[in-house]
This record gives sequence, structure tokens and C-alpha cells, in this order.
Amino acid sequence: MNLPDPVVDPSKATEVAPGVLVIPNEHVGLVPNIGVVGGSEAVLVVDTGLGLANATRVRAFAEEVARGRRVHLTTTHFHPEHAFGASVFDESYVVNRAQADDLRRKGSGYLEMFRGFGGAVAERLADVEVPVPHEVFDGVRALDLGGRTVLLRPTGRGHTLGDQVVEVPDAGVLFTGDLAETGQFAIFPWFPPHDTDVSGLAWIGVLDRLIAGGPRIVVPGHGSVGDVTVLHGVRDYLGELRDETWRRRDSAMAVAEIVAEVRAVLVERHPEWTGQEWIEPGVSCLCAE
Repeated sequence: MNLPDPVVDPSKATEVAPGVLVIPNEHVGLVPNIGVVGGSEAVLVVDTGLGLANATRVRAFAEEVARGRRVHLTTTHFHPEHAFGASVFDESYVVNRAQADDLRRKGSGYLEMFRGFGGAVAERLADVEVPVPHEVFDGVRALDLGGRTVLLRPTGRGHTLGDQVVEVPDAGVLFTGDLAETGQFAIFPWFPPHDTDVSGLAWIGVLDRLIAGGPRIVVPGHGSVGDVTVLHGVRDYLGELRDETWRRRDSAMAVAEIVAEVRAVLVERHPEWTGQEWIEPGVSCLCAE
């Protein structure tokens, strides 16, 4: 598999709200949008990029922003491009319990799967071990950065079991991880029998709840920063995927036929979107729900 080198570039960071910076993914595969949120006493980094070199670059940037303030890390979910640089943050990695369980149960399998991509991706993961959080919390974690409280809010099952959004209430900013993307088909990590935790139906419910919260600025896992319409767009697509799949599911069609028909319909509706490879696992997931 010939994937581009997933390099995180902190020099491209932009301020999306006062004291809230985003290092954009620049539409490069396996590069997430990374957040740096500042308060008067501490700075929070949201996601690490793939591997130790990217995470080291992110931490150096965060320390420049912090200027002596403490630097914390959280991750939106356990997938390697979001979390597998966390060991660089050697004392302050905070996640919810379900995400910690995902790391423990499935982290090694995902590490080997991503190394199997070869090339620059494998090289960036050569010295990586599955990260271990320093703090695991239940419920919602309110993190006081000094004059600003950031909420680490588990959403329940959606893209993964351990999905977690990061809310900056005073700025109206929401970091979604891979619960939302822009310009691409939703990522369905449906890999039976090893990982079937993604749920299209639960994911729609999660997005409904996030929309009800009324964020002003939405930072997706990948793609361009936007407003609440980012969430509406993903929810609407998942509804299309569900409806087109279920319309065929109870017929005599084989799953492969359903996939082919649904793929054709959705690509015709969204010809400009990338990630067409995620339509098939999305159909397979919804056929099983």
C-alpha cells in the first residue's frame, strides 16, 4: 500500500477561537486535526499524530505555546494516528475508561495492522508501543486549565467504543475525533471478527446529541474545520447509508450485491468525497445491525 508520509506540520497551526489552536491535517491521509487549548495555568493537546516523531513535534509546539505552563494530553479515540504518539507525553495522558480498555484490548492488533501498510507509515511506527494512560476517568472529566475548563466527554459507542469529544465551552469549540469528517465518507472500522464495535445506528444517536449541544466551531477528526453543519452533514450521510442499506437488506440480495448498489448510489450523490473504500464496511456494519 503506497500511502503518503503522514507528517504533522505545526507551522500550519491556526487559531480557531481565542486560545484554541488547530494543527490542520491538510487533507493528508492518516494525519488528524490536532488541538492545542490554552488556559492561564495549563495547555491541553488533543491527539498526537502517528508515531513518536510527529508527537514530539506536537509536544514541542505545545510547549512553545505553554511557555512554562503544564502540558496535558487527551485523545479522541485509540486509533494509531490519533493516539500512538502518547508516550511522548510522559506524565499527563488522560482518557476515559472505555478508551483505555480499547487501547489495552485492541491496541496491539491495530499497531500491527498499521505497520502492515508498509512504507512511511511502518517507519513511523517502528519504535512505537501501545500507549498506557496516566489517568483514566469515569463520567465526564472537567479539566481546569486556569480560567478555562475543558470537558472530556465520552460519547458511548459510535466510531469506537471509547469515543470522546473535547468541549471548550467558553469558546464554543468541539473536537470530535473521527465521529465527524469533512469531504469524505465516514470511516467504519468494521473488521470482523477482531473488531466489530463500530455502530452506525449508535453513531447517528451520538451526532444527534452533539448537534443539540449547539457548538459554534467543530473540529473534525480529518478535513476542514467548520460549524455545526459539519455534524449535520455526517449525520445525514449516515442516515442515507442506513436507509439505502436497509432498503435492500431484507431482500434476497447477497451482501456483495447490496454493497455494489449502495456504493453506486452514494458515490453518485457525493462524487467529490474521498474515502470510497469506507462505504463497503459501512454497509456490512449496518447489515448486521
